[in-house]
Amino acid sequence: MPLILGTNSIKDTTYDVANSLRFNDGSSDSLTRTPSGAGNRDKWTWSGWIKRSTLSTNQKFFSCGNSSLTFMAIQFNADDTLGFGDSSGGSTVSNIFTDQVFRDVSSWYHIVAHYDSGNSTSTDRLRLYVNGSRVTDLNNTTFPSQNTDGLVNSTTVHNIGQRGDNNHFFDGYMAEVCFIDGSNLNPDQFGEFDSDSPTIWKPKDVSGLTFGTNGFHLDFENASSLGADVSGNSNNFTVNNLTSIDQTTDTCTNNFATMNPLDERFGFYTFSEGNCQVVSSSSGNAYVSSTIAVSKGKWYFETKITSQPADERFLIGIAPRGAVEDNHPDSTNNGGINLSGFNAVINSQGSSVLNNFFGNNTTRFDGFTGIIGMALDLTDGSEKITFSKDGAWVTGSGTTDTDFSNALQVDISAKMNESTASGYWHLVVGEGSGSSAGTFQINFGNPPFSISSGNSDAEGFGNFEFPVPSGYFALCSKNLAEYG
Repeated sequence: MPLILGTNSIKDTTYDVANSLRFNDGSSDSLTRTPSGAGNRDKWTWSGWIKRSTLSTNQKFFSCGNSSLTFMAIQFNADDTLGFGDSSGGSTVSNIFTDQVFRDVSSWYHIVAHYDSGNSTSTDRLRLYVNGSRVTDLNNTTFPSQNTDGLVNSTTVHNIGQRGDNNHFFDGYMAEVCFIDGSNLNPDQFGEFDSDSPTIWKPKDVSGLTFGTNGFHLDFENASSLGADVSGNSNNFTVNNLTSIDQTTDTCTNNFATMNPLDERFGFYTFSEGNCQVVSSSSGNAYVSSTIAVSKGKWYFETKITSQPADERFLIGIAPRGAVEDNHPDSTNNGGINLSGFNAVINSQGSSVLNNFFGNNTTRFDGFTGIIGMALDLTDGSEKITFSKDGAWVTGSGTTDTDFSNALQVDISAKMNESTASGYWHLVVGEGSGSSAGTFQINFGNPPFSISSGNSDAEGFGNFEFPVPSGYFALCSKNLAEYG
Protein backbone atom coordinates (compact mmCIF):
# COMPACT_ATOMS: atom_id res chain seq x y z
CA MET A 1 0.00 0.00 0.00
CA PRO A 2 1.24 3.52 -0.69
CA LEU A 3 1.94 6.00 2.04
CA ILE A 4 -0.94 8.47 1.85
CA LEU A 5 0.42 10.97 4.33
CA GLY A 6 4.17 11.23 4.25
CA THR A 7 6.04 9.90 7.26
CA ASN A 8 7.48 12.69 9.37
CA SER A 9 5.19 14.99 7.39
CA ILE A 10 6.29 18.12 9.20
CA LYS A 11 7.34 21.24 7.35
CA ASP A 12 9.27 22.86 10.18
CA THR A 13 11.38 20.69 12.45
CA THR A 14 13.53 21.65 15.40
CA TYR A 15 16.45 19.79 13.91
CA ASP A 16 16.85 18.89 10.26
CA VAL A 17 18.86 15.91 9.07
CA ALA A 18 20.45 16.93 5.78
CA ASN A 19 21.62 13.60 4.37
CA SER A 20 21.36 9.86 4.47
CA LEU A 21 23.48 7.13 2.94
CA ARG A 22 21.86 4.71 0.50
CA PHE A 23 23.09 1.10 0.75
CA ASN A 24 22.63 -1.39 -2.09
CA ASP A 25 23.09 -5.00 -1.05
CA GLY A 26 23.86 -6.06 -4.62
CA SER A 27 26.89 -3.76 -4.62
CA SER A 28 28.28 -5.01 -1.28
CA ASP A 29 28.10 -1.52 0.23
CA SER A 30 29.49 -1.04 3.74
CA LEU A 31 31.52 1.08 6.14
CA THR A 32 34.26 -0.50 8.27
CA ARG A 33 36.48 0.56 11.16
CA THR A 34 38.87 -1.30 13.46
CA PRO A 35 39.45 0.52 16.78
CA SER A 36 43.10 0.93 17.77
CA GLY A 37 42.20 0.21 21.38
CA ALA A 38 39.33 -1.44 23.19
CA GLY A 39 36.56 0.62 24.76
CA ASN A 40 33.90 -0.36 27.26
CA ARG A 41 32.80 -3.85 26.24
CA ASP A 42 30.16 -4.10 28.99
CA LYS A 43 28.07 -1.02 28.26
CA TRP A 44 27.28 0.89 25.06
CA THR A 45 24.48 2.39 22.95
CA TRP A 46 23.89 2.28 19.21
CA SER A 47 21.38 4.63 17.57
CA GLY A 48 20.41 5.07 13.93
CA TRP A 49 17.58 6.03 11.59
CA ILE A 50 16.76 3.40 8.97
CA LYS A 51 14.50 3.19 5.93
CA ARG A 52 14.29 -0.31 4.50
CA SER A 53 14.26 -1.24 0.80
CA THR A 54 14.60 -5.02 0.49
CA LEU A 55 12.60 -7.26 2.81
CA SER A 56 12.67 -10.93 3.84
CA THR A 57 16.45 -11.30 3.93
CA ASN A 58 18.95 -11.38 6.77
CA GLN A 59 20.51 -7.91 6.90
CA LYS A 60 22.98 -6.69 9.50
CA PHE A 61 23.09 -2.92 9.72
CA PHE A 62 25.64 -2.85 12.57
CA SER A 63 28.03 -5.65 13.46
CA CYS A 64 31.43 -6.48 14.92
CA GLY A 65 33.62 -9.34 13.76
CA ASN A 66 34.87 -10.75 10.47
CA SER A 67 33.58 -14.30 10.75
CA SER A 68 30.29 -16.06 9.99
CA LEU A 69 30.63 -17.90 13.30
CA THR A 70 31.87 -15.23 15.72
CA PHE A 71 30.18 -11.83 15.59
CA MET A 72 27.86 -9.42 17.36
CA ALA A 73 25.13 -7.69 15.39
CA ILE A 74 21.95 -5.65 15.23
CA GLN A 75 19.94 -6.90 12.29
CA PHE A 76 16.72 -7.49 10.41
CA ASN A 77 16.03 -11.20 10.19
CA ALA A 78 14.71 -13.08 7.17
CA ASP A 79 11.21 -12.97 8.68
CA ASP A 80 11.53 -9.14 9.00
CA THR A 81 11.78 -9.20 12.78
CA LEU A 82 14.48 -7.19 14.53
CA GLY A 83 17.34 -9.04 16.21
CA PHE A 84 20.23 -8.19 18.53
CA GLY A 85 22.89 -10.50 19.94
CA ASP A 86 26.17 -12.30 19.44
CA SER A 87 27.61 -15.63 18.50
CA SER A 88 30.93 -17.29 19.35
CA GLY A 89 32.20 -20.16 17.25
CA GLY A 90 28.69 -20.73 15.94
CA SER A 91 27.14 -20.95 19.41
CA THR A 92 24.74 -18.31 20.71
CA VAL A 93 26.13 -16.15 23.52
CA SER A 94 23.11 -13.84 23.69
CA ASN A 95 20.22 -12.74 21.50
CA ILE A 96 16.76 -11.25 21.43
CA PHE A 97 14.29 -11.32 18.55
CA THR A 98 11.16 -9.21 18.32
CA ASP A 99 7.69 -10.63 17.73
CA GLN A 100 6.90 -7.49 15.76
CA VAL A 101 7.85 -7.37 12.09
CA PHE A 102 9.18 -4.27 10.34
CA ARG A 103 8.01 -4.32 6.72
CA ASP A 104 7.32 -0.66 5.98
CA VAL A 105 9.46 0.45 3.02
CA SER A 106 7.89 3.92 2.91
CA SER A 107 8.86 5.14 6.39
CA TRP A 108 11.86 5.72 8.61
CA TYR A 109 12.50 3.73 11.78
CA HIS A 110 14.60 5.01 14.67
CA ILE A 111 16.37 2.07 16.32
CA VAL A 112 18.29 2.21 19.61
CA ALA A 113 20.16 -0.78 21.06
CA HIS A 114 21.55 -1.06 24.60
CA TYR A 115 24.19 -3.53 25.69
CA ASP A 116 24.61 -3.58 29.48
CA SER A 117 26.05 -6.86 30.71
CA GLY A 118 26.73 -5.40 34.16
CA ASN A 119 23.01 -4.91 34.83
CA SER A 120 21.75 -6.97 37.77
CA THR A 121 18.51 -7.64 35.90
CA SER A 122 19.30 -10.16 33.18
CA THR A 123 16.46 -9.08 30.88
CA ASP A 124 17.84 -5.53 30.86
CA ARG A 125 21.23 -6.55 29.52
CA LEU A 126 19.99 -6.42 25.92
CA ARG A 127 17.39 -3.79 25.05
CA LEU A 128 15.86 -2.58 21.79
CA TYR A 129 13.84 0.59 21.21
CA VAL A 130 11.94 1.55 18.05
CA ASN A 131 10.62 5.07 17.51
CA GLY A 132 11.07 6.01 21.14
CA SER A 133 9.47 2.93 22.73
CA ARG A 134 11.11 -0.15 24.18
CA VAL A 135 10.27 -3.41 22.41
CA THR A 136 9.11 -5.87 25.07
CA ASP A 137 7.40 -8.55 22.97
CA LEU A 138 10.39 -10.82 22.38
CA ASN A 139 11.10 -14.43 21.53
CA ASN A 140 14.13 -16.69 21.36
CA THR A 141 15.81 -14.77 24.18
CA THR A 142 19.22 -15.56 25.59
CA PHE A 143 20.73 -12.86 27.79
CA PRO A 144 24.46 -12.56 28.46
CA SER A 145 25.92 -13.62 31.77
CA GLN A 146 26.57 -10.72 34.10
CA ASN A 147 29.69 -8.70 33.27
CA THR A 148 30.33 -10.56 30.02
CA ASP A 149 32.60 -8.64 27.66
CA GLY A 150 30.84 -8.42 24.32
CA LEU A 151 32.67 -8.33 21.01
CA VAL A 152 31.62 -4.75 20.25
CA ASN A 153 34.22 -2.21 21.37
CA SER A 154 37.03 -4.71 21.01
CA THR A 155 39.86 -4.24 18.51
CA THR A 156 37.96 -6.34 15.97
CA VAL A 157 36.56 -4.80 12.80
CA HIS A 158 33.24 -2.94 13.20
CA ASN A 159 30.85 -2.86 10.26
CA ILE A 160 27.95 -0.71 9.17
CA GLY A 161 25.81 -2.30 6.50
CA GLN A 162 27.10 -5.87 6.59
CA ARG A 163 28.39 -8.82 8.59
CA GLY A 164 32.18 -8.69 8.64
CA ASP A 165 32.68 -11.70 6.37
CA ASN A 166 31.17 -9.73 3.48
CA ASN A 167 27.72 -11.19 3.87
CA HIS A 168 24.25 -10.21 5.09
CA PHE A 169 24.43 -6.78 3.51
CA PHE A 170 21.89 -4.09 4.43
CA ASP A 171 19.66 -2.67 1.67
CA GLY A 172 18.12 0.75 2.27
CA TYR A 173 18.92 4.12 3.82
CA MET A 174 20.68 5.12 7.06
CA ALA A 175 20.93 8.52 8.74
CA GLU A 176 22.30 9.92 12.00
CA VAL A 177 24.23 6.82 13.04
CA CYS A 178 25.65 7.17 16.56
CA PHE A 179 27.64 4.96 18.91
CA ILE A 180 28.05 5.79 22.62
CA ASP A 181 31.00 4.08 24.30
CA GLY A 182 30.43 3.40 28.02
CA SER A 183 26.86 4.67 28.49
CA ASN A 184 23.27 3.61 27.91
CA LEU A 185 21.43 6.66 26.57
CA ASN A 186 17.66 6.60 26.36
CA PRO A 187 15.95 7.22 23.00
CA ASP A 188 14.93 10.72 24.10
CA GLN A 189 18.60 11.71 23.85
CA PHE A 190 18.35 11.11 20.10
CA GLY A 191 14.72 11.91 19.29
CA GLU A 192 11.41 13.27 20.54
CA PHE A 193 7.71 13.26 19.75
CA ASP A 194 6.54 16.27 17.77
CA SER A 195 4.44 18.65 19.88
CA ASP A 196 1.94 19.31 17.08
CA SER A 197 1.85 15.74 15.76
CA PRO A 198 2.39 13.59 18.87
CA THR A 199 2.45 10.30 16.96
CA ILE A 200 5.47 11.39 14.93
CA TRP A 201 8.91 10.61 16.37
CA LYS A 202 11.57 12.98 15.06
CA PRO A 203 15.33 13.38 15.57
CA LYS A 204 17.10 15.75 17.94
CA ASP A 205 20.47 17.42 17.65
CA VAL A 206 23.02 14.99 19.11
CA SER A 207 26.10 17.16 18.76
CA GLY A 208 26.21 17.88 22.50
CA LEU A 209 26.34 14.23 23.57
CA THR A 210 29.37 12.61 25.18
CA PHE A 211 30.32 9.79 22.81
CA GLY A 212 33.16 8.12 24.72
CA THR A 213 36.54 6.95 23.45
CA ASN A 214 35.33 4.77 20.56
CA GLY A 215 32.07 6.64 20.07
CA PHE A 216 31.14 8.19 16.75
CA HIS A 217 28.49 10.20 14.93
CA LEU A 218 28.08 9.66 11.18
CA ASP A 219 25.93 12.31 9.49
CA PHE A 220 26.95 11.51 5.87
CA GLU A 221 27.09 15.19 4.92
CA ASN A 222 30.57 15.11 3.40
CA ALA A 223 30.18 13.53 -0.04
CA SER A 224 33.94 13.16 -0.42
CA SER A 225 34.29 11.45 2.98
CA LEU A 226 31.08 9.54 3.64
CA GLY A 227 32.57 7.69 6.62
CA ALA A 228 33.63 10.86 8.46
CA ASP A 229 32.97 10.89 12.21
CA VAL A 230 31.66 14.32 13.30
CA SER A 231 31.59 13.54 17.03
CA GLY A 232 35.00 15.15 17.54
CA ASN A 233 36.68 11.76 18.08
CA SER A 234 37.82 11.31 14.47
CA ASN A 235 36.72 7.68 14.59
CA ASN A 236 36.32 7.65 10.82
CA PHE A 237 35.10 4.66 8.83
CA THR A 238 36.50 3.25 5.60
CA VAL A 239 34.05 3.46 2.71
CA ASN A 240 33.48 0.30 0.65
CA ASN A 241 31.67 0.49 -2.70
CA LEU A 242 29.81 3.67 -1.81
CA THR A 243 30.12 6.88 -3.85
CA SER A 244 28.73 10.40 -3.78
CA ILE A 245 25.63 9.26 -5.69
CA ASP A 246 24.74 7.19 -2.60
CA GLN A 247 24.52 10.35 -0.51
CA THR A 248 20.85 11.40 -0.58
CA THR A 249 18.55 14.02 0.91
CA ASP A 250 15.93 11.36 1.67
CA THR A 251 16.06 11.54 5.47
CA CYS A 252 14.06 11.07 8.66
CA THR A 253 13.09 14.77 8.50
CA ASN A 254 12.27 14.83 4.78
CA ASN A 255 11.07 11.49 3.49
CA PHE A 256 11.02 11.07 -0.32
CA ALA A 257 8.85 8.75 -2.36
CA THR A 258 10.37 5.61 -3.87
CA MET A 259 8.89 2.70 -5.80
CA ASN A 260 7.07 0.17 -3.65
CA PRO A 261 8.01 -3.55 -3.88
CA LEU A 262 4.96 -4.31 -1.72
CA ASP A 263 2.71 -2.87 -4.43
CA GLU A 264 4.07 -4.78 -7.40
CA ARG A 265 1.93 -6.87 -9.72
CA PHE A 266 3.19 -10.39 -10.65
CA GLY A 267 6.68 -10.11 -9.10
CA PHE A 268 8.62 -9.55 -12.32
CA TYR A 269 10.78 -6.66 -11.07
CA THR A 270 14.14 -6.51 -9.33
CA PHE A 271 14.61 -3.44 -7.09
CA SER A 272 17.83 -1.66 -6.14
CA GLU A 273 19.26 1.79 -5.32
CA GLY A 274 16.88 2.29 -2.42
CA ASN A 275 13.90 1.18 -4.57
CA CYS A 276 14.61 3.93 -7.08
CA GLN A 277 15.88 1.54 -9.76
CA VAL A 278 13.71 -1.19 -11.25
CA VAL A 279 14.84 -3.88 -13.66
CA SER A 280 12.16 -5.77 -15.53
CA SER A 281 12.16 -9.47 -16.11
CA SER A 282 12.82 -10.92 -19.53
CA SER A 283 9.12 -11.44 -20.12
CA GLY A 284 5.75 -10.90 -18.55
CA ASN A 285 3.19 -8.20 -17.83
CA ALA A 286 3.66 -6.18 -14.69
CA TYR A 287 3.45 -2.84 -12.95
CA VAL A 288 4.67 -1.20 -9.76
CA SER A 289 3.57 2.01 -8.04
CA SER A 290 5.15 4.67 -5.83
CA THR A 291 5.16 4.60 -2.03
CA ILE A 292 3.47 7.99 -1.72
CA ALA A 293 0.12 8.85 -3.30
CA VAL A 294 -1.33 12.37 -3.43
CA SER A 295 -4.76 13.95 -3.77
CA LYS A 296 -3.82 17.59 -4.30
CA GLY A 297 -0.85 19.85 -5.09
CA LYS A 298 1.55 20.03 -8.03
CA TRP A 299 4.29 17.41 -8.32
CA TYR A 300 7.24 16.76 -10.61
CA PHE A 301 9.26 13.57 -11.10
CA GLU A 302 11.56 12.01 -13.69
CA THR A 303 12.06 8.48 -14.97
CA LYS A 304 15.32 7.61 -16.71
CA ILE A 305 15.21 4.63 -19.03
CA THR A 306 18.79 3.38 -19.09
CA SER A 307 18.31 0.23 -21.16
CA GLN A 308 15.41 -1.14 -23.13
CA PRO A 309 15.26 -3.66 -25.93
CA ALA A 310 13.17 -2.85 -28.97
CA ASP A 311 10.49 -5.39 -28.16
CA GLU A 312 9.84 -4.33 -24.56
CA ARG A 313 6.61 -2.39 -24.00
CA PHE A 314 7.27 0.13 -21.24
CA LEU A 315 4.51 2.34 -19.90
CA ILE A 316 5.13 5.35 -17.68
CA GLY A 317 2.11 7.19 -16.36
CA ILE A 318 -0.12 8.20 -13.50
CA ALA A 319 -2.99 6.22 -12.06
CA PRO A 320 -5.48 6.54 -9.21
CA ARG A 321 -4.87 4.20 -6.34
CA GLY A 322 -7.06 1.12 -6.75
CA ALA A 323 -7.84 1.63 -10.44
CA VAL A 324 -4.98 -0.25 -12.10
CA GLU A 325 -6.01 -3.64 -13.35
CA ASP A 326 -4.16 -5.99 -15.64
CA ASN A 327 -5.81 -7.30 -18.77
CA HIS A 328 -3.69 -9.72 -20.64
CA PRO A 329 -2.54 -8.85 -24.16
CA ASP A 330 -4.63 -9.75 -27.17
CA SER A 331 -4.27 -9.57 -30.91
CA THR A 332 -5.60 -6.04 -31.11
CA ASN A 333 -2.55 -4.45 -29.50
CA ASN A 334 0.17 -6.63 -30.97
CA GLY A 335 1.02 -8.20 -27.65
CA GLY A 336 1.27 -4.94 -25.73
CA ILE A 337 -0.01 -4.91 -22.15
CA ASN A 338 -3.33 -3.30 -21.35
CA LEU A 339 -3.11 -1.60 -17.96
CA SER A 340 -6.52 0.00 -17.92
CA GLY A 341 -5.88 2.16 -14.87
CA PHE A 342 -3.27 4.23 -16.65
CA ASN A 343 -5.01 7.45 -17.48
CA ALA A 344 -2.19 8.90 -19.57
CA VAL A 345 0.99 7.51 -21.08
CA ILE A 346 3.59 8.98 -23.43
CA ASN A 347 4.49 7.37 -26.74
CA SER A 348 7.90 6.09 -27.73
CA GLN A 349 8.75 9.15 -29.79
CA GLY A 350 7.92 11.49 -26.94
CA SER A 351 5.69 13.51 -29.21
CA SER A 352 2.17 12.59 -28.13
CA VAL A 353 0.16 11.40 -25.17
CA LEU A 354 -2.66 8.88 -25.13
CA ASN A 355 -5.42 9.59 -22.66
CA ASN A 356 -7.61 6.91 -21.08
CA PHE A 357 -5.19 4.29 -22.33
CA PHE A 358 -6.54 0.81 -23.05
CA GLY A 359 -3.61 -0.85 -24.76
CA ASN A 360 -2.13 0.41 -27.96
CA ASN A 361 0.98 -0.54 -29.83
CA THR A 362 1.92 3.13 -30.35
CA THR A 363 2.68 3.48 -26.64
CA ARG A 364 5.71 1.28 -26.92
CA PHE A 365 9.02 2.91 -26.04
CA ASP A 366 10.82 0.67 -28.53
CA GLY A 367 14.50 0.94 -27.65
CA PHE A 368 14.23 4.47 -26.23
CA THR A 369 16.76 5.58 -23.61
CA GLY A 370 16.50 8.95 -21.93
CA ILE A 371 14.53 10.84 -19.29
CA ILE A 372 10.75 11.13 -19.20
CA GLY A 373 9.53 14.01 -17.02
CA MET A 374 6.04 14.23 -15.55
CA ALA A 375 4.28 17.25 -14.06
CA LEU A 376 1.11 16.33 -12.16
CA ASP A 377 -1.39 19.12 -11.38
CA LEU A 378 -4.07 18.34 -8.78
CA THR A 379 -4.99 21.90 -7.75
CA ASP A 380 -8.40 23.59 -7.58
CA GLY A 381 -10.32 20.55 -8.76
CA SER A 382 -8.02 20.20 -11.76
CA GLU A 383 -6.45 16.86 -12.57
CA LYS A 384 -3.93 17.12 -15.39
CA ILE A 385 -0.58 15.64 -16.33
CA THR A 386 2.12 16.91 -18.67
CA PHE A 387 4.98 14.85 -20.10
CA SER A 388 8.46 15.74 -21.28
CA LYS A 389 11.18 13.84 -23.08
CA ASP A 390 14.79 14.79 -22.30
CA GLY A 391 13.69 18.20 -21.01
CA ALA A 392 11.36 19.14 -23.91
CA TRP A 393 7.60 19.19 -23.21
CA VAL A 394 5.13 17.27 -25.34
CA THR A 395 2.82 19.68 -27.19
CA GLY A 396 0.28 17.19 -28.53
CA SER A 397 0.91 18.21 -32.12
CA GLY A 398 3.72 15.75 -32.84
CA THR A 399 6.38 18.13 -31.53
CA THR A 400 8.07 19.07 -28.28
CA ASP A 401 8.87 22.47 -26.80
CA THR A 402 11.19 23.56 -24.00
CA ASP A 403 8.59 26.18 -22.96
CA PHE A 404 6.25 24.59 -20.43
CA SER A 405 3.46 27.03 -21.30
CA ASN A 406 3.22 25.40 -24.74
CA ALA A 407 2.91 21.88 -23.35
CA LEU A 408 -0.13 19.67 -23.63
CA GLN A 409 -1.87 19.29 -20.27
CA VAL A 410 -3.85 16.08 -20.39
CA ASP A 411 -7.13 15.96 -18.45
CA ILE A 412 -7.03 12.83 -16.29
CA SER A 413 -10.10 13.52 -14.13
CA ALA A 414 -12.26 10.82 -15.72
CA LYS A 415 -10.39 7.98 -14.08
CA MET A 416 -10.95 9.37 -10.61
CA ASN A 417 -14.66 8.77 -11.02
CA GLU A 418 -14.21 5.01 -11.28
CA SER A 419 -15.64 3.01 -8.41
CA THR A 420 -12.24 1.42 -7.73
CA ALA A 421 -10.41 4.72 -7.39
CA SER A 422 -9.35 5.94 -3.97
CA GLY A 423 -9.03 9.68 -4.62
CA TYR A 424 -5.24 9.46 -4.54
CA TRP A 425 -2.86 9.41 -7.50
CA HIS A 426 0.50 7.72 -7.70
CA LEU A 427 3.21 7.17 -10.25
CA VAL A 428 2.96 3.79 -11.95
CA VAL A 429 5.39 2.16 -14.35
CA GLY A 430 4.50 -0.99 -16.27
CA GLU A 431 5.48 -3.21 -19.12
CA GLY A 432 4.14 -5.72 -21.56
CA SER A 433 5.67 -8.97 -22.62
CA GLY A 434 9.06 -8.73 -24.28
CA SER A 435 11.96 -11.05 -24.88
CA SER A 436 14.56 -9.35 -22.68
CA ALA A 437 14.95 -7.07 -19.68
CA GLY A 438 14.93 -3.30 -19.41
CA THR A 439 16.02 -0.87 -16.69
CA PHE A 440 14.48 2.35 -15.48
CA GLN A 441 15.42 4.70 -12.66
CA ILE A 442 12.83 6.87 -10.94
CA ASN A 443 13.81 10.22 -9.50
CA PHE A 444 11.40 11.85 -7.05
CA GLY A 445 14.17 14.27 -6.11
CA ASN A 446 16.46 11.58 -4.65
CA PRO A 447 18.17 10.47 -7.88
CA PRO A 448 19.72 7.01 -8.25
CA PHE A 449 21.77 8.30 -11.19
CA SER A 450 24.32 11.08 -11.66
CA ILE A 451 22.84 14.50 -12.35
CA SER A 452 24.74 16.66 -14.81
CA SER A 453 23.03 19.99 -14.16
CA GLY A 454 21.14 19.89 -10.85
CA ASN A 455 17.73 21.49 -10.41
CA SER A 456 15.64 21.76 -7.26
CA ASP A 457 12.08 22.94 -6.72
CA ALA A 458 11.18 26.39 -5.38
CA GLU A 459 11.56 25.16 -1.79
CA GLY A 460 15.09 23.97 -2.53
CA PHE A 461 14.13 20.29 -2.33
CA GLY A 462 15.08 17.60 -4.80
CA ASN A 463 17.82 17.15 -7.38
CA PHE A 464 16.59 16.79 -10.96
CA GLU A 465 18.25 16.63 -14.35
CA PHE A 466 15.91 19.21 -15.88
CA PRO A 467 14.31 22.40 -14.51
CA VAL A 468 11.23 21.91 -12.36
CA PRO A 469 8.22 23.80 -13.80
CA SER A 470 7.20 26.84 -11.77
CA GLY A 471 4.81 25.92 -8.97
CA TYR A 472 5.62 22.19 -9.05
CA PHE A 473 7.42 20.34 -6.25
CA ALA A 474 9.42 17.22 -5.40
CA LEU A 475 7.38 14.42 -3.81
CA CYS A 476 8.72 14.51 -0.26
CA SER A 477 7.19 14.82 3.19
CA LYS A 478 8.10 18.49 3.77
CA ASN A 479 6.37 19.46 0.55
CA LEU A 480 3.43 17.22 1.45
CA ALA A 481 3.04 19.07 4.74
CA GLU A 482 2.88 22.39 2.88
CA TYR A 483 1.20 21.60 -0.44
CA GLY A 484 -0.31 18.12 -0.16
